[in-house]
Formats: sequence, structure tokens, C-alpha cells
Amino acid sequence: MPRDTQRSKVYAAEQFVRTLFDRAAERGTRAVDFFGAQLTLPPEARFASADSVRNYVDDVLALPSVRSRWPAAEPLTVRARRGVTAAHYEYDGGVATIAVPDRQSTWALRELVVLHEVAHHLCRCEPPHGPEFVAAFCELTETVMGPEVGHVLRVTYAKEGVR
Repeated sequence: MPRDTQRSKVYAAEQFVRTLFDRAAERGTRAVDFFGAQLTLPPEARFASADSVRNYVDDVLALPSVRSRWPAAEPLTVRARRGVTAAHYEYDGGVATIAVPDRQSTWALRELVVLHEVAHHLCRCEPPHGPEFVAAFCELTETVMGPEVGHVLRVTYAKEGVR
């Protein structure tokens, strides 16, 4: 299996993007100055439980634009996990699952984190955070959340040196 050399850069870029969304929400305005461009960020969905994440994931995978782009996408289950430090995607015995912290921590119960895990499902590539994954995640967020989010991710990835 190839080494996942971009993982820390991908995570750093995505943390920056989540912080951008958090600060926009705190200010009560979606308009942000992003590297000299004025953008209006869409609201980011937040979830109350693994069950609400499951409903969201089902809706995303049922979108005609997602079905058209990733026609071979298999069903994806969502489960709560005990640990609070990470969300993750797993594929074991033909069953694809996203595990999200539930109840003790809500940091992962947000749209950008969930879509990151869905992108792993749609692009089961090696290394897990390589160029194919990055492209799939950007395309998925753009399709689901809007072109501004895809743009913000692409620019931030480039700034972090992500390919």
C-alpha cells in the first residue's frame, strides 16, 4: 500500500476551511474575504446524532448529480463510535461504513467532515488522501454545498502544497 504522504497537509487545509466556516457563522455573515476574493459561503449543515448523519448521507448518495458522477457507489452505513477524536471510513467484508463520534463530542457532526468521509467511499483509492481523493472531495463538496466551497478547498489545498 502506498504511503499516505499528503494526509497531514489535507487535514491542515480542511481545518483551515472549517475554521473559515466557523468564523463566518460566529460573525453572522456568510460573506468572507478569501485571498482577495469576496465570497459568500453557504450555511454548513450540523447534525445532532449518527442517525441524522445517516439520513444526510442517504440523501447525498441519492442526488441525481452524485448518482450520475459516481454510478457505482454502493450503499453506505453510518454508525456511532465511542472515540471522540476522529471520524473515519471503513470498508470491511463488502460493507462500507462511516463512524462518527456521537453524543460526547459534536466536532465531527458537521457537513464538511461527513462529506470528507463520503468522498472516501466514492473514491476508494490508494493512498487514501492522494490526488484522486482530493479531486473527488472537491467535486463532491462543490456538487452538494456549492461552487464556492469547491473553490475554497482547491485554493486552500494548493496553499498547503496538496496535489
